[in-house]
Amino acid sequence: MAEEAKEAQEGKKGGSKKLLFIPLLLLILAGAGGGAYFFLFAKKEKKEEHAPMPTQVGVMMDLGVFTVNLADRDTDAFARVSITLELSNEKVRQEVEKRLPIIKDAIIDVISSKTSAVVKTPEGRENLRLEIIRRINTILLEGGVRNIYFTEFVVQTT
Repeated sequence: MAEEAKEAQEGKKGGSKKLLFIPLLLLILAGAGGGAYFFLFAKKEKKEEHAPMPTQVGVMMDLGVFTVNLADRDTDAFARVSITLELSNEKVRQEVEKRLPIIKDAIIDVISSKTSAVVKTPEGRENLRLEIIRRINTILLEGGVRNIYFTEFVVQTT
């Protein structure tokens, strides 16, 4: 009888150890899973937040303000746009200065071919920017325009 009591007590102790072991195991697995998620995915989000900045800014050249009639048919519309060019190097700046009247004429042609509805949208302004860059780069012989910046952009319809 004493042996049966001993076995009963040992059976109870083993059962309580199993009941304690299962929640502890689940807690460890949940912690490991959360840590793995944080380790794997948190670093990717940080990399996406900090986009690499250009290492070197080009030579900046202000072209001034352009006031241009737009191609709207039903109403009178105009745009007032200030443009700054980012150039590859100083040599390109000298070439731009030599060809400045041709470049300004090309910019006026590009802007005046657009309607107010087009240039009022962000996509329209981005397409206008790319078209002006392409047009100026066809005029220049050496180097080219890296980017253009609209430092003022106003559209008015009457």
